[in-house]
Amino acid sequence: MPTTDRLLLGAELNGEPNTQSLKLANRHGLVAGATGTGKTVTLQRLAEQFSDAGVAVFAADMKGDLCGLGAPGAPQGKIAERIASMSWLNHQPQAYPVTLWDIQGISGHPLRTTLTEMGPLLLGNLLELTDSQQSALYCAFKVADQQGLLLLDLKDLKALLNHLQANPQLLGEDAALFARSSSQALLRRLATLEQQGAEALFGEPALRLEDVLQPTSDGRGRIHLLDASQLVHQAPKVYATFLLWLLAELFEQLPERGDADKPLLALFFDEAHLLFSDTPKALQERLVQVVRLIRSKGVGVYFVTQSPADLPDQVLAQLGLRIQHGLRAFTVKEQKALRAVAEGFRPNPEFSTLDTLVDLGIGEALVGGLEAKGTPAMVQRVAIAPPQSRVGPLSESERHALIAASPLRGRYDQAIDRESAYEVLAQRAEEAVKEPAVEKTAHKTERAGLGDDLGELAGRAVKSALRQAASQLGRQLARGLLGSLLGGKR
Repeated sequence: MPTTDRLLLGAELNGEPNTQSLKLANRHGLVAGATGTGKTVTLQRLAEQFSDAGVAVFAADMKGDLCGLGAPGAPQGKIAERIASMSWLNHQPQAYPVTLWDIQGISGHPLRTTLTEMGPLLLGNLLELTDSQQSALYCAFKVADQQGLLLLDLKDLKALLNHLQANPQLLGEDAALFARSSSQALLRRLATLEQQGAEALFGEPALRLEDVLQPTSDGRGRIHLLDASQLVHQAPKVYATFLLWLLAELFEQLPERGDADKPLLALFFDEAHLLFSDTPKALQERLVQVVRLIRSKGVGVYFVTQSPADLPDQVLAQLGLRIQHGLRAFTVKEQKALRAVAEGFRPNPEFSTLDTLVDLGIGEALVGGLEAKGTPAMVQRVAIAPPQSRVGPLSESERHALIAASPLRGRYDQAIDRESAYEVLAQRAEEAVKEPAVEKTAHKTERAGLGDDLGELAGRAVKSALRQAASQLGRQLARGLLGSLLGGKR
């Protein structure tokens, strides 16, 4: 495995290699450019470089071709020509350690988290809730926490919402925040989420971060690819919310690493505009804060999108590496955006950044990194070096073989449905139905017992009266007999 302290991206105009410090790779980055300009190949090259350096990678495979990382390349045509033009490039076709994931569990290991781990803020973003609906969701999570109810999957949350509608006294002081209309709207949105196939995202076993960060036996970083080719079109909010959850989990669980020689993980956010479009202000502020702070925990975040304008200025200001592929400007608005992109680089006196942006060929990019002291380096025009893995997708048989040989095989494949809010509340409802019947039966039994006691007392009284009557009659007869006898004697 190559050992280096720098990422090798490609060749500059003078033919020299363009490299970026691995120590600064946790300062985040951007890969941008119009469709068809070579962003995917650049991602592939970056993923290989990180893996060779022992850094784990998590990325979304948006078109299904990034999974070519799992097979050795077979350079030909223009790719072979570019390799030949880089005499210093030690190009060795090889497959990389790839783990495939799929929320539906069809084209990779099932990818899950729990509602409790996701929390009400991210879940509210996923469901696109109004303020009143978000308040109701917070109330439900609060009650679940107070009563020790696990919210693992969607049926848990639906059961809790129905339970709170029937038992509003459980909300205490928050009852006014839990409007029935908001609860009903929440249930409808959960049903819509299920129709989008998002139900599979929630449950157990949930993704464990240690499985993502675990290197291979030869020290390379494992490359984890989420198949998002269908997900991003059918349920883009699910895709974006999962990545936000992953970022939040990394921030919460990883310890501070300080100024390390290399990051632990490179996290690629493709279609990055989905992370910020229609995102509540509170969540967007939280995201910006996490991006700013997570680098000290060894995570480098790389946003992939068509234009830097898709990202907030607060995020753009934190980027240490910019790889800008070609852009096209046909309208006044696009030309204005083009100038803004050019002004984001430190100028290079050897060429015009603005003119070069529209002149870049496929597989070429403007690259702006950081110097040793962390200051921006001059922008360079770079021909991206071809990846050593396959440029193109895996076949179905190759994909299945990769899944079958995965070190995580069997760990996530079968869903586990342990006792959680749904089961607990169902049991409580069953007991609540039984309780009146038990009380009624007990009341009948008590009445029956009382009747028996009264009957017994009555029986005793009758027997006593009969005995008393018989005794009295006997005494009267005796007296009469004796009297007649005595009288007869007289």
